[in-house]
Amino acid sequence: MMIYETIVTTLNADDSVQIAPMGLRRVDDLYLIAPFRPSTTLANLERSGVAVVNLTDDVRVFAGCLTGRYDWPLQPAEVVAGRYLDAALSHLELRVERVDEDELRPRFYCRCVHEGMHKPFLGFNRAQVAVLECAILVSRLDRLPREKITNELEYLQIAMDKTAGERERQAWDWLMERINAHLDADAAQDA
Repeated sequence: MMIYETIVTTLNADDSVQIAPMGLRRVDDLYLIAPFRPSTTLANLERSGVAVVNLTDDVRVFAGCLTGRYDWPLQPAEVVAGRYLDAALSHLELRVERVDEDELRPRFYCRCVHEGMHKPFLGFNRAQVAVLECAILVSRLDRLPREKITNELEYLQIAMDKTAGERERQAWDWLMERINAHLDADAAQDA
């Protein structure tokens, strides 16, 4: 099943916005969101039954969410109680239709009730893809051996060197700060 890398926004109980990178799957005419327990996105989906999926080519949002940068401009959703990113090329407003409960990762099957198109998608350059792969790597740092991390980075750096623009370099730098801190802490623990 294909996974689409998206940014999911949900509303917290106090009406503030939770912004989270999340893989989204399409199952027939529904969208599948499967957040891990515990998570704020999960709690918000359970409480409100709605989410907004943001499709963006600004990889800084993905990198930012994994490095504590959540202050992204937002707009009100059209149909559901929610917000979408200014940086969204398009967004999907979803309502939960059913939930398959699971101890680790419940599955929320959602129907799109509104789709907003904002800007054309011109495609990804290799550096944008490298940042997305690095962001996924950052999300798994605690489960990967040092050698796997450094090998992946070495390969991804090639695309960064060849095709990165200012936004991609900024996102990469944020992720590298996080990775270097992890590797330094790991080395200190081994010493």
